[in-house]
Amino acid sequence: MPGIAILGSTGSIGRMTLEAVRALGPEYRVVALAAGSRVEALATQAVETGACAVGVADEASARALRKALPEGASPDVVVGPEGLAALASRDDVDVVVSAIVGGAGLPAALAAARAGKRLALANKEALVMAGHLLMAEARAGGAQVIPVDSEHSAVYQAMAGGRREEVRRVTLTASGGPFYRRPDADRDTVTPEQALEHPTWSMGRKITIDSATLMNKALEVIEAHYLFDLSADEISVLIHPESTVHALVEFVDGSVLAQLGPPDMRMPIQYALTYPDRQPAPWPRLDLAALGALHFEQPDVRRFPALGLGFEVVRRGGTAGAVLSGADEVAVEAFLDGRIRFSDIVPVVERVLRTHLDGPEGVQPSDGTDAGPAPKGSRLRKGVQASAWSAEPDLATILAADAWAREETTTCLTRSTFSK
Repeated sequence: MPGIAILGSTGSIGRMTLEAVRALGPEYRVVALAAGSRVEALATQAVETGACAVGVADEASARALRKALPEGASPDVVVGPEGLAALASRDDVDVVVSAIVGGAGLPAALAAARAGKRLALANKEALVMAGHLLMAEARAGGAQVIPVDSEHSAVYQAMAGGRREEVRRVTLTASGGPFYRRPDADRDTVTPEQALEHPTWSMGRKITIDSATLMNKALEVIEAHYLFDLSADEISVLIHPESTVHALVEFVDGSVLAQLGPPDMRMPIQYALTYPDRQPAPWPRLDLAALGALHFEQPDVRRFPALGLGFEVVRRGGTAGAVLSGADEVAVEAFLDGRIRFSDIVPVVERVLRTHLDGPEGVQPSDGTDAGPAPKGSRLRKGVQASAWSAEPDLATILAADAWAREETTTCLTRSTFSK
C-alpha cells in the first residue's frame, strides 16, 4: 500500500490527486496532507482520508486547523517549510505529490529527493528555480522525479520509445490561452475574470494567468531542460488549441512519438502515482472522431514575448530561473489584485530579469538569443546593489535571488509605467 503525501492538497492539483487516489482504491492511502491557510477544507480532507499528519503555513493556521478538526481526529500538525520537509521525508511516505504553488514548494521537493521518495512534481518553480540542485539531489538520494505537468508527463512517456541519446528534439504544445485567437483583443483592458477563462484546461488562478501570457510555457521550457537534460536547441513549442497532443519526441531517425489524451490533469496525476504500472481509470476517453481535426502552428513570439524569456533562462542558467519565477509571481498577483494591467505582467518581469542579467541599463530582445556574459553585479537607483547573476548557485544564493526579484518587482510596480 503506497503511502502518499499531498503537498498543496486544497488546490486544484491536490483535489484532483485525491480524486485519483479514491479511484485507485484502498491499495493507495493518503498519509499526509498540507495546505496554506484553507484550514476548513484541509480539516475535511484530513478526516475523509484519515491522514496521519497535516501541515500548514504558520502557527495561526495551525491553531485554526486544530479547532476545525472534529473531536477524535488528531493528526500530527506541522508548520512552515520545515514541517513540509518533515512530511515529505516521513518513513511511511512513498510518493510525494508536490503541488504547492510558487517557490514555497522548493524546500519540501528537495527534502523528498534527498529521502529517495518518488516525487510526483506539479510545482513548476522547484525546477525553474533550482532544477540543477533538485535533479542532483534526486540522483544522489535514489529518488524518482515523475512530472505531473501534462506536457512533461507526455515527454516522459514518449521517451520510453528510445534512449536519451537517440532524442533529437522535444516539442511542448500550448493551447495559447484565451487571447491567442484574438489578435485584436485590447490587452490593456483585460480583466482578471477574462484572463481566467481558459479555453480547455481547469487550473489554479496563477497558472491560468501564466497560460494567458504564455509565461507558463516559458516555465515549462525551463522544466524540460532540467528534467530531460535538454539544451535550448533541443526544445521547441507549438500552439495546439485542442490541447490533445501534449508533447512530441522526435528521434534521430526521424520518428516522432506523441502522447495524446483529453485535457484532464487526473491522467498524468494517476500515471505518476502508479508508475511504472498503468491502472484502469474512470476519466473520459479520447474521441478523435469527435474532434475531427488537430491544428498546430508556430507561436507568435512578438505578441507573446514571455516565451522567449524561458529560452533565454535555459541558455543563461544559474540564478536566472529564480529571478524569472519570483518576478512573475509578484506581477501575476498584482494583476489579480487589480493593481496593474494584464499587458504589464510580462514587461515588468522582463525588466527585472534584464536588470539581473545585464544590469539596470541592459535592454535585449525577447527572442531567446544568448545575451552573453552577465556582469558580476550592477548598481541600481540610490546605490542599492542588484542581485548578481550566479552560474552555479547554491540554495542560499537561489533563495536570495528569488527574494531580490520579488522586492525589485514590487518596486517596479509602484512606478507610473506599471501602475493603473
